[in-house]
Amino acid sequence: MASVIFLDIDGVLNSNFWNDNHQREISNGILIDEEKIRLLASLVKTTNAKIILHSGWRTWFDSKLKPLRIEAKKLIELLEMEDLHIDGLTPDLTTEEIRKTKKFSLVKADEILSWLKLHNDVTKWVVLDDLDLHNNQVEQHQVKPDPKIGLSVEDIEKAIKILLK
Repeated sequence: MASVIFLDIDGVLNSNFWNDNHQREISNGILIDEEKIRLLASLVKTTNAKIILHSGWRTWFDSKLKPLRIEAKKLIELLEMEDLHIDGLTPDLTTEEIRKTKKFSLVKADEILSWLKLHNDVTKWVVLDDLDLHNNQVEQHQVKPDPKIGLSVEDIEKAIKILLK
C-alpha cells in the first residue's frame, strides 16, 4: 500500500448546502452528493491510492468493513458505483467528553498518525477533511474542502499534487 487517502465524509462528500436544505436526510446519513463520489473516484484512479475512512462514519462499520447501518450501506453502494471501496479505518481515539462536545477534530490527527505507525509501507498520504486538525505534520498533507460546498475539482487537484510529489 503506497498511497492513502484519509477520507472524512461530512463536509467532504456532502456539504452544508445539503445540510441546510435537507437536514432530515443528512441526519439519516442518506444524502451523499454523487458528484463528490465521482470527484473522489478521479483522485483514486489518478493516484491508485487506497481509501482509509477517517470519519465518525467509521463507527458504522464492523471490523471487516461490513456496514452496520443503512447510512454506511448507502455509502458503500455509491462508492461501488465508481468501482471504489474502503480499505481500512482509522482507530477511534475519542473520549466520552469529545463525543459529547462533538470536538472530534481534537483527536483526528492522532488517529491518522496512529494508523500510519501501524502501516509503515505507506509512502504518500493525503487527508480530505473540512476541519482544522490541530497538527502541523498532518496539515501539510491535508486538503480542506469548504464545508459549504464539499469536495471540489480544485481540492482534487491539490490532493493529486500531494500524492504524486
